[in-house]
Amino acid sequence: MSDILGYARVSTGDQDVAGQTIRLEKAGAIKVFTDVMSGKSMDRPGLVELLAYARKGDTLAVVRLDRLGRSLAELLATVEKLRAQGVALLSLEEKIDTSSAAGELIFHVFGAIAHFERRLISERTKDGIAAARAKGKRPGRQPLDMARVDAAIKLVEARISPTEAARQLGIGRSTIYREMRRLGIERPA
Repeated sequence: MSDILGYARVSTGDQDVAGQTIRLEKAGAIKVFTDVMSGKSMDRPGLVELLAYARKGDTLAVVRLDRLGRSLAELLATVEKLRAQGVALLSLEEKIDTSSAAGELIFHVFGAIAHFERRLISERTKDGIAAARAKGKRPGRQPLDMARVDAAIKLVEARISPTEAARQLGIGRSTIYREMRRLGIERPA
């Protein structure tokens, strides 16, 4: 016999999962697993517990898809885990049920959109680099001005702090420390 298992998540302790739990129970969830943490964290003990509890043929129900993942890529990865485990996904708000052919089609469309979005970003980045090069610009980290680094090392040797030398010459403090290590110059006390 297959069961509906609910998953409710809220971002902060100020919020309450009670509203989501009620909706999930009305939808037939026999057990509701919860997490109180930001969607940014993929460390979700309640979801992990649900996935360990679920059996093939069960359905994971959520009130909204954003409760399961903060991005389309995360959501698709979670749905792929569910599919591998033989667990369907039911979203009450979006009315998506991956146990049906139409619901599975919607997720395939989501996957195609996510892939399309990744390709667009890649193409835009490549176009931006090509446009910058056409204007004579060199994208990426600029070459180190060794004359300024040498001047900074001389200031450090004259008892100016590396931080102050970096500020005066407009170079990164870490660059000065790296050059000091390379040259075997001790850090000032």
